[in-house]
Amino acid sequence: MKRKLISSGSEFEAKICYSRAVVDGDYVFVSGTTGYDYQTMQISDDPVAQAEQCMKNIASALHQAGSSLDQVVRVHYIFPDKKDFEPCWHVFRKYFHLARPANTMFIAGLYDDKMKLEIEVTARINNHNSD
Repeated sequence: MKRKLISSGSEFEAKICYSRAVVDGDYVFVSGTTGYDYQTMQISDDPVAQAEQCMKNIASALHQAGSSLDQVVRVHYIFPDKKDFEPCWHVFRKYFHLARPANTMFIAGLYDDKMKLEIEVTARINNHNSD
C-alpha cells in the first residue's frame, strides 16, 4: 500500500509541515490532536468540551484514512494539568468502548495554554477480510 497523507486543513499543519494522519501499510498514525474546531479555529476553555472536539477531529482523520475509532489500537493522552484527566473519562469511554485500545497518559506542557489536552492515536485500516 502506498503511503497516504491526511490533512484537516489546520493552519498548524502548514506552519509546522506535518500531516494530521499518515496511512502506512495496515496502520493509520494520527498526530497529536487538540480540541480546536478546525472550521472556526476556535477552542473551548472546558477540557471536557476539548476532549469531545479532539475525538471528532480524530474520527474525521480516521474516516478519511479508511479506518474508525473502533479500529484504534493505541492512544496517548497528554494533559498539562492532571486534574483535567478524570473529568474526560466519560468522553473516552463514549468513543473507545468498543476498541478498548492500549493507552498511556502523560503530564506535559502543550504549545498553547488554551490547549487542555492533546490526543494521539494509532489505528488499523478497516480490513474486511480479517476475522
